[in-house]
Amino acid sequence: MRQLARPYRVAIIGAGFSGLCLGIQLKKAGIPFTILEKSDGVGGTWRDNTYPGAACDVPSFLYCFSFEQKTDWSRKWSPQPEILAYMEHCAEKYALGPHIRFGTEVVSADYDDERSRWRIALRDGESLEAEILISGTGQLNRPWVPPIAGLESFEGPSFHSARWDHEVSLEGKRVAVIGNAASAIQFIPQIAPRVAHLDVYQRSANWMMPRKDRAYREAEQRRFARHPWLARLYRWWIWAMFDLRWPMFRGSRFLSERFEPLAIAEMRKVVEDPALQEALIPKYPVGGKRALISDDYYATLNRENVGVVLERIDRVEADGLVTADGVHHPADVLILATGFDSTSFLAPIEIRGRDGLRLHDVWAEGAEAHLGLAVSGFPNFFMTYGPNTNLGHNSIIFMIECQTQYILDCLRQMEDRRLRSIEVRPEVQRAFNERLQRELARTVWAAPDRSWYKNDAGKITNNWSGPTLRYWWQTRRAELREYLQLPAVRALRPDRLRAREADRAAS
Repeated sequence: MRQLARPYRVAIIGAGFSGLCLGIQLKKAGIPFTILEKSDGVGGTWRDNTYPGAACDVPSFLYCFSFEQKTDWSRKWSPQPEILAYMEHCAEKYALGPHIRFGTEVVSADYDDERSRWRIALRDGESLEAEILISGTGQLNRPWVPPIAGLESFEGPSFHSARWDHEVSLEGKRVAVIGNAASAIQFIPQIAPRVAHLDVYQRSANWMMPRKDRAYREAEQRRFARHPWLARLYRWWIWAMFDLRWPMFRGSRFLSERFEPLAIAEMRKVVEDPALQEALIPKYPVGGKRALISDDYYATLNRENVGVVLERIDRVEADGLVTADGVHHPADVLILATGFDSTSFLAPIEIRGRDGLRLHDVWAEGAEAHLGLAVSGFPNFFMTYGPNTNLGHNSIIFMIECQTQYILDCLRQMEDRRLRSIEVRPEVQRAFNERLQRELARTVWAAPDRSWYKNDAGKITNNWSGPTLRYWWQTRRAELREYLQLPAVRALRPDRLRAREADRAAS
């Protein structure tokens, strides 16, 4: 291993939205930091996902930082290139470049109990130290490949939608798409007109409503630019309207009974085949899995060259897929739209805390943390977009800003109290998660047997159990009484020591 690099006060893993938000606020606070990013640029998931039609399912004005409100979005629902350009703009405007180490992959991090520091090992053999370690890797960074028999035997091009191979031509090809969720409904309408035939392999149906996307008019963009307060008001109006949807996820029968018939009616207006209409109606409550929005997916299913395969995939062969009914479906290209390994937080990074405690072992039955931010046994370690902070009804950018302010408040209080480390108390973390799981058990997310919100044991590890307003309230200030605190060991200068002794004598 190479010689230890100079120590940093704070080390952040990842240069996505979390890393940028943390970096900007740490810089404003004058706290030294570095961001360790394994790719060659900022953006995180918005750099990785470049499939045709990639766009956000949160309105543009809400999918940016509140302190850096973008007023010239091109559309109501921002496309991937525009989001990535916004993130690059933020990195440049706030001069984060000198603080980011690109091409730097973190392999492991070990906490030194005696020195209260994190020793971070990098893929290239280098290591560095930090007093505070923050993970900004999020939940959606590792594509999940299902264990389908014979997958490796396919002889044509195959790739995951999150690692789209733009060198592969789809013109005139028979294409098989495994999956029909958030990514698939965006790229399928884009590629369907170009291919000879497209099979969509659907495991389960999704609740879906029209996106009602449109371009912003130039007059609107000028108005927002001329009156920034109007853009901010518009942003907070969107946030409030989205947060008011929370009762539906809480299991409100009143709202579900109105949304579900509406969603089914919208689908039936577009999809022509009665049998397919029935197959597109979910068998779980609305919101139980990620609710989707699209203006063109249902219409694409009417195309003569598009088919929906409902039978379970039995195996993949060299030239196609065989379903459980024995039918062979020929394919030239295979695209996996199978989502992410969302419950293996921080994998494959090895995190070892106090006394060598492995985070992987602590989370053997499902990831959990206090406020999704801190884990007992891991001093001076924080996460953004950690366990149980994902949303089904609002913008994750709001949550990231709440988490960033909470972490900065922890650092300020550590400095004020001259603490060398803080570690969330185990009883605090346990009480928080017991209440959270009781609340989650009463939500619509508990209904489906499987979803990316749950681990294999059925524990909901991803979603927050309330409205975002409540999360803001709980993270508005760090309560350090909830943490074990280790005072810093600092030798006093002789003049200060004499002054202290004189004060004691006088008293």
